[in-house]
Amino acid sequence: MTSDFPAGNYRFIPAVFQYSSGAAADAGFEVERVRFDRPLPLAEGFARIARHIQAAGRPRTAFCACELRSPAAFSEDGFRAFNQHYVKTLAEWGLFDGTINPVARSNVCPEIDPPAEPSFYAFSFTRTTSSTTPSFVIAGSAEARDGPGSYPERIVRYRDLSPQAWKEKVRFTVEEMERRLGEFGFEWSDTTAAQVYTVHDFHPVMTDELVRRGAARSGLTWHFARPPVVDLEYEMDCRRVLREIVI
Repeated sequence: MTSDFPAGNYRFIPAVFQYSSGAAADAGFEVERVRFDRPLPLAEGFARIARHIQAAGRPRTAFCACELRSPAAFSEDGFRAFNQHYVKTLAEWGLFDGTINPVARSNVCPEIDPPAEPSFYAFSFTRTTSSTTPSFVIAGSAEARDGPGSYPERIVRYRDLSPQAWKEKVRFTVEEMERRLGEFGFEWSDTTAAQVYTVHDFHPVMTDELVRRGAARSGLTWHFARPPVVDLEYEMDCRRVLREIVI
């Protein structure tokens, strides 16, 4: 079930306090994705994002998604501490009310040449449009089941990288993407981009678990990066965005 966020002119899939599972622009609005030419540390990135959104004549509450890069995978406690710091700015911008967060997110860790500190790689916001074409961003998701329990309890085939385990990890993540798309009434055929984050060779399962399901309809961007928490091995996100720029 989705929720409306009128202050940003988008709806979202409620998830956890640090992010939503996806954001889709309301009628009369579209999502614009902006990628930084080089990753910007959080404070500098938030300031640059605010200037860009306001220069487009939009309020900061139009901020609907972001893509982060971190130096290395966090422990479970470290990830919680980072998220508590991250949402402080969202609260100041009127996006996070202490419980519900409408902003979708991915946060991954480049294996080679990582940033020195958590940084923004890209962000998305809503802006007015005369187009009737829908646009959305689905947040990053790895092979961890929702619900209570620690990550070791929820990770699919925990610390198992056998061929069968790898197939299950990828299938689980692809199915979660499909579930989130379905919350908005979309499917893979509506996407304009999909991204994969892993340091492992996923090609043995790519044909059956990604291409045949339609996940690679617009190609597939592979980032040589790890998911944000130790022992997660594979993450994905996807989107339908017609306006994308680099600054």
